[in-house]
Amino acid sequence: MPERNIEFGKYGARGFKGHEAVARQLDDLAGYIATPVTARRGLLARLHYLTRSDHARAAARAAGLTVTDRTLHAWLAGTRAPSKRNLERIEQAYRTVRRENVARYLLARLNREGRGTRVEIHPLNQSQVDRPRQRVVEFRTLNVRNWDRIVAAWAAGDDQELDDAWVDQVIDLGSQWGQYEYVTNVGFAA
Repeated sequence: MPERNIEFGKYGARGFKGHEAVARQLDDLAGYIATPVTARRGLLARLHYLTRSDHARAAARAAGLTVTDRTLHAWLAGTRAPSKRNLERIEQAYRTVRRENVARYLLARLNREGRGTRVEIHPLNQSQVDRPRQRVVEFRTLNVRNWDRIVAAWAAGDDQELDDAWVDQVIDLGSQWGQYEYVTNVGFAA
């Protein structure tokens, strides 16, 4: 595809893919539990979130938390502690279920009945690039009106689809859209 960077960072530019910045911002808006899963409080909060109803338990099992009810009760009671591998599974299941639960709410807030949401795109960092090779890449704003594909790909955890959906929106910047494939930050609120 034209405008895609093949050797990003060859001359010292720093940044990360725009869709990764969008995923980070959506994760921030999702409002995950701040206490880490390694702390007792964080573990209990995540387990209560994943076991509060039959629907939540089914979603947790579909997300990869496949332990017995007896083990879950022992973890909740504090008689046994999950292994490091199970802590990672609990965290992953929690994030997956939280994304699925929040996606519909975020989609409605971001689309705003067709009005969309203003997005700020901060360009890549060129401070380590030699002066003759630096490009003029300015701060840009963009109004994204259709967040359906972006939020669906984020909720599913599909990086390639999220990248494609984000590029479809960034093309609205005009002929310079390829300069914003890598960024330092993408900011928006819901």
